[in-house]
Amino acid sequence: MDEDINATYITLSGYVEVEKYRYVYCVIMFTVYILIICCNSTIVCLIVIHKNLHEPMYIFIAALLINSVLYSTAIYPKLLVDFLSEKQIISHLLCHFQYFIFYTLGGSEFLLLAAMAYDRYVSICKPLQYPTIMTKTTISIVLVLAWLVPASQVVGSAILSAKTKLCSFTLKGIFCNNSIHKLHCVSSRGALNIYGFVIFVNAAILPVLFTLFTYTRIFVISYQSCREVRRKATQTCLPHLLVLLNFTCLSAYDVLLLRVETDFPKTLSLIMTLQVVLYHPLFNPIIYGLKMKEISKHLKRLFCPGKIVKTVNSL
Repeated sequence: MDEDINATYITLSGYVEVEKYRYVYCVIMFTVYILIICCNSTIVCLIVIHKNLHEPMYIFIAALLINSVLYSTAIYPKLLVDFLSEKQIISHLLCHFQYFIFYTLGGSEFLLLAAMAYDRYVSICKPLQYPTIMTKTTISIVLVLAWLVPASQVVGSAILSAKTKLCSFTLKGIFCNNSIHKLHCVSSRGALNIYGFVIFVNAAILPVLFTLFTYTRIFVISYQSCREVRRKATQTCLPHLLVLLNFTCLSAYDVLLLRVETDFPKTLSLIMTLQVVLYHPLFNPIIYGLKMKEISKHLKRLFCPGKIVKTVNSL
């Protein structure tokens, strides 16, 4: 490894016609970033303020939305700087720090969704045992582990990647994800690929399988129960499944397709990459805001107080 590798700068080559539309891109991305912060923070504040939302399900939703804000903050400030810069570059150390944050929070997303699935399973299938299983201590431990476990796994990959010799200094992307492995010399990619696959299985595949198994059990048991149980299962589980499906598809593109030794058109690659950092952080608050009845009710009271008062007076 070169002694000055930590001072090395990596060129980001995933931008398309930045010179021509740099200010337009910057305004759009800044607007999206503010929207992500406002939308996610609004629902988190509602959950914190209203006592009837101090339940495990809503606490996990708040953690998921906080995760989305942190996830976006790891990407957007650097994107805004790049859109306003003559050259899109990033230091070697900062690139691996961004890599670490990006995949740590991605793994946390899957674990939080798995925790939410288990919470719904206990609530719907074992309602009498729910207060003794989903205690404050249990929730606190789950939240800590949801961020700690992915971080402890990804940090090893980030350190190993940072210490590996680079044979290229041009990254085909707009931020540092697993495509950074393509900058390493061919002979040194094997261990990183194996380690990355193990992390992918632990942080994504296993939580997704657990979540799908849990929801399958919920729907099987609710189908055999009364109509009220089926309604509750559909109302609370559908938003989680939509978020899981959305994030799994985007993660599959990021983790699998970027490892394929095929050069995608730069425009297509940029669009798909932006989906990962743009679509999902906005998708979460929209789904939970519209589909979760209690959250939707508080949002209506916040933004349409006149209509609520008029409805009450008419009754």
